[in-house]
Amino acid sequence: MSSNPNSFVSRFMHRFTRDIGIDLGTANTLVHVGGRGVVLREPSVVAINKEDGKPIAVGEEAKRMLGRTPAYIVATRPLKDGVIADYEQTEKMLEHFISKVSSKYTFRRSVVVGIPSGVTEVERLAVTQASKKAGATHAYVIEEPMAAAFGAGLPVDEPSGSMIVDIGGGTTEVAVISLGGIVHSRSIRVAGDELDEAISAYVRRAYNLYIGDRTAEQAKIEIGSAYRLEQELEMTVKGRDLVTGLPRSAVISSEEIRNAIQEPLNAIVEAVKLTLEATPPELAADAMDHGIVLAGGGALLRGLDRLISKETQMPVHIAPDPLTCVVKGTGIVVEAMHENPLIRKMLEKATNV
Repeated sequence: MSSNPNSFVSRFMHRFTRDIGIDLGTANTLVHVGGRGVVLREPSVVAINKEDGKPIAVGEEAKRMLGRTPAYIVATRPLKDGVIADYEQTEKMLEHFISKVSSKYTFRRSVVVGIPSGVTEVERLAVTQASKKAGATHAYVIEEPMAAAFGAGLPVDEPSGSMIVDIGGGTTEVAVISLGGIVHSRSIRVAGDELDEAISAYVRRAYNLYIGDRTAEQAKIEIGSAYRLEQELEMTVKGRDLVTGLPRSAVISSEEIRNAIQEPLNAIVEAVKLTLEATPPELAADAMDHGIVLAGGGALLRGLDRLISKETQMPVHIAPDPLTCVVKGTGIVVEAMHENPLIRKMLEKATNV
């Protein structure tokens, strides 16, 4: 019985090639591996030994070191506002994550990385170069709102308007998409990190208490809201008294958090409004029919959908599993790019290759 040599080669290549999609976020990095789905979700943090410049820990282990390291170790986030702030550390972080999800027998990897729509050509090039140095054979980028739309299951290739709002750690991406392309988009560097900073600043002003970033983030997650709650919540936060320098705690309410984050929330709502104003009437009408879809970790803030709906007079929906929309979208794209010429053309245009 004869076998088909082309079929054998195809199975062989499929087994030893692993295409990867990456959501390279300011706060967290998620990785999708072809045929396996989302296999990694870790903080975008690197702990470096300052004496030799070598990474001591990456991801979850490094995040636990933030603010708790001796003088010769520095734990930092190599990305700021959705783009690479420290190229060398980003490369080491990517190399660690890619090697963690890849077999040593994998000899070809195409990598697709989600990036903010407002990045410069230099920042775009930095992402592809860092990916190649980290082990990618071919590196492409895709704008995050497009990836989020794929991941949220929106009909991006149809001749109708779909509106996506992706609120990450460093940037908020707002886009109207039709026929496989972004018709109009707006990227602002106001997102989850700015909400955390606003909470920290409020606690300093109101209670003379200095709290760390992790405590501010915890308060946002546990009691934060963008819209009035039926039953307001309270939480005890611990930090350092700015007068005595000693440890102290304070009880804050969800109403206080809501007032503290009002300014960055207004910036996000304004970005949505400005995008709608610049959208062609026919596509704006489609978005009105289908509703605005929220993705990213910021979509989980209580009442944000109600706030945006009230301000825009449009229906607003939260995507299924909003935290993974971008990485799932990069996974869908990377798995289809070899068979679908339109997707490959889209990637090449976004990457400028």
